[in-house]
Amino acid sequence: MSTSPDPVSRPRVLILFGGRSGEHAISCATAGGVLRAIDRERYDVLPIGITPSGRWVRVADDPDLWRITDGVLPEVIEAPERVLLPQEAGSREVRVIEPGLPAADLGTVDVVLPLLHGPYGEDGTLQGMLELADVRYVGAGVLASAVGMDKHFMKIALVAAGLPVGPFEMLRGDDWATDKAGIRARVEALGLPLFVKPARAGSSLGITRVTDLAELPAAIAEAQRHDPKVVIEAGIVGREIECAVLGGRGGAPARASLPGEIVVTDAEHTFYDFEAKYLDESAVSLQCPADLPQDVIERVQDVAVRTFESIDCEGLARVDVFVTEGGEVIVNEINTMPGFTPYSMYPRMWQESGIAYPELLDELLQLALERPTGLR
Repeated sequence: MSTSPDPVSRPRVLILFGGRSGEHAISCATAGGVLRAIDRERYDVLPIGITPSGRWVRVADDPDLWRITDGVLPEVIEAPERVLLPQEAGSREVRVIEPGLPAADLGTVDVVLPLLHGPYGEDGTLQGMLELADVRYVGAGVLASAVGMDKHFMKIALVAAGLPVGPFEMLRGDDWATDKAGIRARVEALGLPLFVKPARAGSSLGITRVTDLAELPAAIAEAQRHDPKVVIEAGIVGREIECAVLGGRGGAPARASLPGEIVVTDAEHTFYDFEAKYLDESAVSLQCPADLPQDVIERVQDVAVRTFESIDCEGLARVDVFVTEGGEVIVNEINTMPGFTPYSMYPRMWQESGIAYPELLDELLQLALERPTGLR
């Protein structure tokens, strides 16, 4: 098991973003916010992008290049070079290979900040690669990342931990094609409306609100464009509340922020979909802190921390819940690498709770640098 890096030196942070998932552009936008805010006097920065095809390349250290501007989504551009992470435990060397040239050394890294959303980055795959090389990184480990990404297994874990979860059904691959009647009967028992979701996608990609069972086949097809595994959830009447969770330092318990609330104000959006999140700012109102009674705030914070702990999460997570008219708190999902632009709810909730954006980044990096590698 490795020991922590020398605290006197300025740690080098490899900021990793882009990736192969449908959330590529959102990852780039997150990186833009982080590149702008990270304290350059405390950290040396090496930005690396992953193209949509999965190639790791050097990218410009310019926050403005990674913003969503006038609806145009940023993208890591394909290049002939390949950046290689350390290939064995104990090595912290990062190299780049260009066609016709010998491998060039990009120096060592102390910690990776993986700003990847969705499959092939947030789901434990990247975390496993970093674990193999004993490279420190920010955020949840392999298991927590995988469970947090898969809404089906996430719900199973939360139910096992005694946390409140809404009714749901799950289908895989060709289940719908081979058993339409059986699935329709199970889904009908959930009532309407329904939300049909890819099991392993984020940023509201592929989600359909179903108000008539005649819409179910199209909704399943849309979800399966993103993931063959689909979760179908009963609609829950309640306010959409989010709470940010931050790991504790030195063995201290995890901390919960003041909650925030998402209110969809544009009738064209029947729920908080991708366009409302990222392309139509006028469609939603993000209220932070949420206007909730103190006892409900405390209940939300308790559920958020218990959700974080139930899957052995580390570093950070955003927990999304519904608060019903009667004050019941029901978990919707946990996001182990939430959006991290200065306008995203995760940093905004901590801002309202007393931790500014640059200090929040510093806290996450310090948590990662203090964390031992290997089994823990």
